[in-house]
Amino acid sequence: MNMCSYVFLETMTEQNTEAKLKSLLKLERIQLWNPPYTEDDNQPGLQHLQELAERYAPLLRLPVVVVGGALESIRGQAVKRGKGNKTFRETSVATLELLLPRENKKDPKKKTYLETRLDVPLQQVADRISEDFGLKHIKLILNGRTLRLDQCLDEQGVKNHSKVMVLKVNDAEQLNKEEEEKKNQSESLQRTQKGFQILSERDGSEDPETMPFLEIADQKGNPLKIPQEEKKALILAMGFHEKGRSLMKRRLYDAALCHLLQADQNFSQCGSALLSSVDNYAVLQLDIVWCYQALEALSCLEDGRSRLQRAEDGFLRCYGEQQQRLLMIKGTSGREEVLFLRLHLLQALLCYLEGDDVQARQLLSKVESLFGRLCPTSEDMAQLMSLGFSEREARLGLRACHGDLQQAEVHISNRRQERQELMQRERQKRRTRVEAITTLTEFGFSRRDAARALHCTDGDMDKAYAILLDSSQTTIIPEESVSPEKVEQLLYLGFERDSAEEALRLTGGEVQSATQLLLDNQGVLSPPSASPTSEDTSTSSMSSTSAEDNKLINEVLEDIPRHEEDYLDLTLEEESELITALKTYLS
Repeated sequence: MNMCSYVFLETMTEQNTEAKLKSLLKLERIQLWNPPYTEDDNQPGLQHLQELAERYAPLLRLPVVVVGGALESIRGQAVKRGKGNKTFRETSVATLELLLPRENKKDPKKKTYLETRLDVPLQQVADRISEDFGLKHIKLILNGRTLRLDQCLDEQGVKNHSKVMVLKVNDAEQLNKEEEEKKNQSESLQRTQKGFQILSERDGSEDPETMPFLEIADQKGNPLKIPQEEKKALILAMGFHEKGRSLMKRRLYDAALCHLLQADQNFSQCGSALLSSVDNYAVLQLDIVWCYQALEALSCLEDGRSRLQRAEDGFLRCYGEQQQRLLMIKGTSGREEVLFLRLHLLQALLCYLEGDDVQARQLLSKVESLFGRLCPTSEDMAQLMSLGFSEREARLGLRACHGDLQQAEVHISNRRQERQELMQRERQKRRTRVEAITTLTEFGFSRRDAARALHCTDGDMDKAYAILLDSSQTTIIPEESVSPEKVEQLLYLGFERDSAEEALRLTGGEVQSATQLLLDNQGVLSPPSASPTSEDTSTSSMSSTSAEDNKLINEVLEDIPRHEEDYLDLTLEEESELITALKTYLS
């Protein structure tokens, strides 16, 4: 065990001991910051602390000296907090606890504090932290939310005694050659956002071979009809999530967490109905907490626990109480069990840090049972790979079939065939779409309007032609000219505003026709994305297909896994390390 791991193990043990002592102190209503445990000069009341340590040591089955040290640590923190409260009342100077990267802590076992007023821009505080700890580029996180440098601390919910996480967002020694060329991770975030923004605004009116665009599909690969603004937010959220997961695989957890928190922010712009029907948001919560533990951010307990609860609730909604919904959709639940393994492992870790050893052991027992089922033997892996299957296919197949080699072989072959058929259908669908757009443009309609009409009619060219013909005869109404009264009529019928406005625009303002169009499309009618009109095709096309845009798009597409179950393909190496560590803590 290296020195870093030893210090972390010791810190975890200390936190567990202090959590148990705080429960005992609370039960007996003992306040260590008051006499007789703290004297008038804030020095410890040694005799009374010693008596307390001797009384508690047998209860915790720990040496008196260890319990005494933990009691003094609790007392010292309480006294410091009291001083901080007094200073804040008298001078408005707050005390913040900084959760620094482990390699930047001057003393790994001591907490780091910073005093500052709360009515100053965060940039001032960031500059001080950078100077004091030799960190060039940082992001500051409060309760899982990235703070803005241009706003004051109090405007963003920072209070006296707040715990602020400090993330490094650039480390040239760790990043690969391509990323070294970028100035810092902030630029990477901006590039990721811009790349997925471009993709989210494409409507598929161009050849997908040269102008890739993204569609949101369900677990069987069927495209979902989602209002345009929600679709944009979802594509950005999923894009940042995939970029974060890509960084997690390389164990670049600082950079990964930056992207995952950005994904979390974009997911918050999606409707709750959508988030409750897919597991992406739940997986994101799990990934964020995994980054917390990887960064040894032990003080992110409160945010971590709430995120794990959201993850568990999300999995139960998507998969069913006994994963019956998952079995109905996919026919197996073995692959998704790795998510529950990671969930219960993180829950066990949090229970340990909170001093609940009994619950931690129960959860760890669940984890070890899952681990035994989900770790295929090297012999089984080798046998499947000798048949031409990839390592990922072998691992996922064995998990799906609970280790049965013959069933796994059949399962993998079936999955290959299903994916191939889906890809062929998708290619044919896109080819047909491009041909239909081309046909409609030959009738004099713009590619933009043709694409939108086909989108509204699920690719039915006859219906699209009818819509375009009606629109040309009635003259398409500009969005800003749609009658608010007519929009309200459609809203009263239960349709969304964006879809109602687009339907009225396409039908020349006729409420009855707009209603029928919405009913034909299950109430979802996406407004136009920022696609070029026939008049400005030449200028906007040049900008949308510029070399820089193509470079951005290629960058972000590299982070999108080609296999739809990539997020389930955990090797469980890191999980194994944490299981071993937790067993050591609880021994």
